Amino acid sequence: MIFLELVLENFGPYLGRQVINLCPKRDDNSRPIILVGGMNGGGKTTMMDAIRLALYGHRAQCSTRGNLSYSDFLTQSVNRNALPIDNTRVELVFEHIENDQPMEYRIVRNWTKKPKDGKDNLGILEGDWLDSALTNTWDEYIENLLPLGISNLFLFDGEQVKELAEVEAPPPVVVEAIRSLLGLELADRLAIDLDILVTRKRKSMANQQQLSNLEDIEKKLSSQQSDYELAKQELAITQEQLEQTREKQQQAFDKFVCDGGKIAAQRNQLESQLHNYNTKAEQIREQMRELAAGILPLSLIEPLLTQAQAQAEKESRASQAKLARDILQQRDQRLIDLLTALKLPAKKFDKIKAFLGKENQQIEQEAGEGKDAWLGAEEEMFHSLTNLLTYYQPTQKQLAEEQLVKRQNLEADINATKRQLATAAPPESYQELEDALKQAQTELAQAQAAYEIAKRRCDKLGYAIAQTKKDLARYGEETIDRKNDQHMLTASAKVQQSLKVFREQLTLRKLNKLEHEVTECFLYLLHKSDLVHRVAIDTNNFSLSLYDLQGKLVPKHRLSAGEKQLLAIALLWGLARVSGRNLPVAIDTPLGRLDSSHRSNLVERYFPAASHQVILLSTDTEIGKVEAKQLRDADAIAQQYLLNYDPAKHRTTVESGYFYSEQVTA
Repeated sequence: MIFLELVLENFGPYLGRQVINLCPKRDDNSRPIILVGGMNGGGKTTMMDAIRLALYGHRAQCSTRGNLSYSDFLTQSVNRNALPIDNTRVELVFEHIENDQPMEYRIVRNWTKKPKDGKDNLGILEGDWLDSALTNTWDEYIENLLPLGISNLFLFDGEQVKELAEVEAPPPVVVEAIRSLLGLELADRLAIDLDILVTRKRKSMANQQQLSNLEDIEKKLSSQQSDYELAKQELAITQEQLEQTREKQQQAFDKFVCDGGKIAAQRNQLESQLHNYNTKAEQIREQMRELAAGILPLSLIEPLLTQAQAQAEKESRASQAKLARDILQQRDQRLIDLLTALKLPAKKFDKIKAFLGKENQQIEQEAGEGKDAWLGAEEEMFHSLTNLLTYYQPTQKQLAEEQLVKRQNLEADINATKRQLATAAPPESYQELEDALKQAQTELAQAQAAYEIAKRRCDKLGYAIAQTKKDLARYGEETIDRKNDQHMLTASAKVQQSLKVFREQLTLRKLNKLEHEVTECFLYLLHKSDLVHRVAIDTNNFSLSLYDLQGKLVPKHRLSAGEKQLLAIALLWGLARVSGRNLPVAIDTPLGRLDSSHRSNLVERYFPAASHQVILLSTDTEIGKVEAKQLRDADAIAQQYLLNYDPAKHRTTVESGYFYSEQVTA
């Protein structure tokens, strides 16, 4: 399906006839994007409403309709400056393939300020000819082509994406679209039809008393089902309130932590801890003072002490040499006298005498070193210096270094604790933060309780309905004796059970495919493979869960606001891909509050690939100069339009071109 042309005449701010070419081609080449620019209030949303109105008429989910009747909505949609006799007109030309042949249709809806019978006049033209048969069956025809239930997957706006990004489970409109897309409503419809068939058969087979009893049971069942639907609505409301209060509680907690409330709550503990640190630091300082009062300061003159030790050793050797010199000289003389008396050979005698002379010379030399003695150290001083330098001083230095390391670690702890205390909220602010957090926690507890009560009520009513259905089934088995009809009733119960299993299996199979598509789309848009590995979808409420490479759950609050919006877009994109329908995509306010990196991802990866035809309705700040250039460089733009709104005349005119580029025409 391809939208070819949109005509607006006296519709909303569009005074007169405005024709917009939507064909996704330029220079005979396919380009998917139709870029429409306009400021807020300039008519972008009205253009989206016109497409919906042309397709669905009174069933259209238009943005400005609200609770208005269709007649009032049509009256409200007429341009305020249009003449009473002027028609208001919306036309949409589209093309799609039928029997392998392209067919072109023009949907024409027109009305006046006071619509006849509160309706518009609908005409479907095939080429230039009115197709009356198709006009009469248009609602059925468009449901086969683009069902209303899934239209929000293809015609959506940024606010819808923002809402979808913020909630834990998709809103009802998206849930219905998912169910419609997965074919689950067909199974539900079949189950209801089977119930109706069984009911009719029971009534036709029962006598008057039996019929009365059956009607009583059926009334009871109907009442229970009505109560159940109301309970489901209440459950949905309480669930939404629960999500809102949970988010509010998280915000209050984040503010409590951010503004120093958590630190303030630990103030007494931190102050006690700081006191302990200061006490330990003072103990270390006292130990350092004791070390400083001992021999540790001598480390400052360690080179002098080493020099003194060497001098003391030298003087000690010289003193010993002097004492030994005289004794050795006397002994040497006695030895020479003995050797002379023994009349040793002259050669041997000379060798011994030379040896003794050499030894004496060495002793004389050592004794001579004492001439430079200036220390006057005694033997005891020498030993004291040696013990000081080899044992006492290294030990004291090691102890001092250990104490310094402890002191540095304590100083770091003291500074960190002081910084924490400095960030703590003052008492008056802390009280406000604590009160706000307690209030949010109380509201969360109340919302949780309300949700649990509503859920128990739903479960109770569901159980009661099941029991009533069993009573209905038992009644039929006990009172109706016709074999063929009984077989039909029994078979219907089996079919219902088989249908339930089929629906569960169908849901799982379709959701597996949907999970794959959404995961692929999200990772493609996110371009951050280390954050999320898989997206899972709950079979009951279709909520999304994220898992990393290790299979661990990734909480959604870890995602930034932009990443959440990308996840919402990935869900819509995945649903559109799973639908298998080749349909146009129209996006109003496409980029919302995304930051530049996420905008770039959408512009580069999503818009050109979302469909064969993508209509973007944007302000100048969403698709700005950079984004427009990206699309132009990718050769993705087929048509560009600018909605020029004149506030003085309350009129919008459609001009060719865009805010930041040259004009592009078909």
